[in-house]
Amino acid sequence: VVASLWYLAIQVHRSTRIAKLTAQDAATSALRDVTKQFSENAELGRIWRIGLENINALSPDDRARFYHVTFQFLKAMETIHLHFIYGLMDEQVWRGWWNLYRHYLASAGLEHYWELRHDLFSERFQDLVRSVVKPGEPMTVANLLGTEAKTEG
Repeated sequence: VVASLWYLAIQVHRSTRIAKLTAQDAATSALRDVTKQFSENAELGRIWRIGLENINALSPDDRARFYHVTFQFLKAMETIHLHFIYGLMDEQVWRGWWNLYRHYLASAGLEHYWELRHDLFSERFQDLVRSVVKPGEPMTVANLLGTEAKTEG
């Protein structure tokens, strides 16, 4: 009986760990699916890059596309946060995502969208966004270009 209970405990632990890894991968895949569009579609990548820094530099049609992908991006972030809260994401993995979010949430384009549409997100996620300590110099795909020359030795 003891051996059976021991075996069962090991199987439950293993199954829980596999479920956690699967959920973690599904959540992060959602964000990868959103951002993958930017590398596969040059026009959408351009809209994202410009919109992050200066949404008014986009045409009305491009601004609408920016809003659409911003919603997808933020919903993927919300999903990752939810997985972390429910213990389905390792804290170190979460910290990496959180550090990325801080930079993007500090971009002018995402700040503008958030002011307009924050009500589309859970109150828990809204609280998280309100708690963001913005980096002194936000680094997003919009302003990483050109930093290569600074790091060459």
